Amino acid sequence: MSLFEKIRDGLKKTRENISGQITQMMNSFTKIDEELFEELEELLVMGDVGVDTSVYITDELRKKIKEKGITDPSLILDELKEIVRELLLGDDTLHLSTKPSVILVIGVNGVGKTTTIGKLAAQLKAQGKSVILGAADTFRAAATQQLEVWAQRADVPIIKQGEGADPAAVVFDTISAAKARGCDVIICDTAGRLHNKKNLMDELSKISRIIDRELPGCDRETLLVLDAATGQNAVNQAREFQSATGITGIVLTKLDGTPKGGVVLPIKRDLGLSVKFIGVGEQIDDLQPFDAAAFTDALFDTDSAQEITAAEISDESEPLTEQEITVPSEEHQPEIPQAEPESPEEKKARFRAFVNELMGRLDRKENVQELLPELYRWRDDRELERDDQRLVRNLLLNVESRTAGN
Repeated sequence: MSLFEKIRDGLKKTRENISGQITQMMNSFTKIDEELFEELEELLVMGDVGVDTSVYITDELRKKIKEKGITDPSLILDELKEIVRELLLGDDTLHLSTKPSVILVIGVNGVGKTTTIGKLAAQLKAQGKSVILGAADTFRAAATQQLEVWAQRADVPIIKQGEGADPAAVVFDTISAAKARGCDVIICDTAGRLHNKKNLMDELSKISRIIDRELPGCDRETLLVLDAATGQNAVNQAREFQSATGITGIVLTKLDGTPKGGVVLPIKRDLGLSVKFIGVGEQIDDLQPFDAAAFTDALFDTDSAQEITAAEISDESEPLTEQEITVPSEEHQPEIPQAEPESPEEKKARFRAFVNELMGRLDRKENVQELLPELYRWRDDRELERDDQRLVRNLLLNVESRTAGN
């Protein structure tokens, strides 16, 4: 599977949530007016792009459309895609020219920090670099054991001490081992606590002093790992860590399992932080270097967003051969009663009845899983009035947020 295919597949849910919804919305407009921009801004906010970044994108789009004299709504998506690509451009590479270079990895529990370190180690080793890991997150239960497992999978050495040991001491030992073994890259698992920013800053400052003393002038990256599934909370985490310590880049994990990948945009624009890696799967090679152009192309790959796979429209049985297909003779053809076409009023009433049932169940905190297929059908119904389309999108957001919370 190519790099683009991995990213495209990993962004499937985000693509459906953002570009798929935007495409459907734009198809309902015959002209470009302020209402279109308002709905676009609303869809971007719902896609976890954030209010400030959504306003910025729609303002930039207004300027481009005015400059180019665009009047056809179907031409907007290409302009939107270019704005997003330009917004995401930045320094998305690791700077590891010295020997050794140091990568410090931070992040709260549960975001995939240890997994990221293991995958990054495997990737660097595959590039021909010698890597050593330092288990400097010594306060989280089982953190060292988890890192040991990934060290074995990536086939790289690990330096560790007992639980509760001084993290800076572990970093010192790791640097000493790296010097002795001639390693190219040191990756250290470090603190991930936000409950006391002063303690976090003091701990990382102590580690920084050790690195400055033992490896003066070395290249150093401080990567913050964020879980994309937490949406805007990931942006808030990044802001908190940024105020406590210097961050050189972001690793955004679990993109393949969430529709909230739009958080990459406010991370870049609101915080000025470049995303350097994205996680698009569970396999060891599913940590991908971030590429603004490839990410944007995958996000707006609307052909993939709208395609129906064979698995979704057929069962597992083998297709019938031509000889196995029998057609009844004309005189034995059964008469199939033709359903009366549904009037607009009847369809409107059916939609309202469905919405009332769904909202009633949501209010009563009942399970709504069985109603999801019909909700998706209404989402894809382009004959719905614009206000009803907006209502469906809000209901989907409500249901998916509740599902994620459970």
